[in-house]
Amino acid sequence: MVNKVELIGFYGDDLTIACSAWTSTSRKLTDEKKARVSKLINMLWSEGHETPFEKGIVHFLVDTEIASHIHLLKHRISSLNAESARYKELKEDKYYLPEDWEGIQRKHAGAISGEDYSEPWLETLRRYTEQGNNLYHQCITDLEPVLGRKRAKESARFFKTYNSQIQADVTFNMRSFANFIKLRNSEHAQLEIREIAQQMWDLVENIEGQPFKHTLEAIAKRIKQ
Repeated sequence: MVNKVELIGFYGDDLTIACSAWTSTSRKLTDEKKARVSKLINMLWSEGHETPFEKGIVHFLVDTEIASHIHLLKHRISSLNAESARYKELKEDKYYLPEDWEGIQRKHAGAISGEDYSEPWLETLRRYTEQGNNLYHQCITDLEPVLGRKRAKESARFFKTYNSQIQADVTFNMRSFANFIKLRNSEHAQLEIREIAQQMWDLVENIEGQPFKHTLEAIAKRIKQ
């Protein structure tokens, strides 16, 4: 299963951000001030006046493997909540398989004696993941009568692999969104989080009416510097 991003809502727009900046002088809008929104937003970014961008919000639902979920947690974001194997048994065993592994053959003997290693690495990862998922559910069943439901769930998840997928509810203000895009939609970032960042960018860029058009242009310009 691939990682997926859905934009489920947003608040504000370029004008909201501009008005926040104008609060220090006058929020009264005129046609002349509206015409200066693009120039103002570019100036704010270029000179490091970033607080007004916290007034624009984007809200996503993300199906992601654990490794990318950890990357998301490392950013200054407004809110993140996700499925928790501590509080519930993950009945749906979703997992991610890296497409760029396709066709890469195993060349080393199996780690387990007698294991057939003539298959591609992608298939080995699939089998390994599914074995971990089966052990996870079996372990909960056997631990629960002894340790109780809560401890059984929170400790059996050690059988879950890094490519196990969960659903995360993620909110960025535009200031933190810019930081996220700069660091994670980069050639230096891990492929999976880079693809998530690109999906987020495309979704915001294609909101009907382009409410954050000038903000995204300013972010892109600053990242390239």
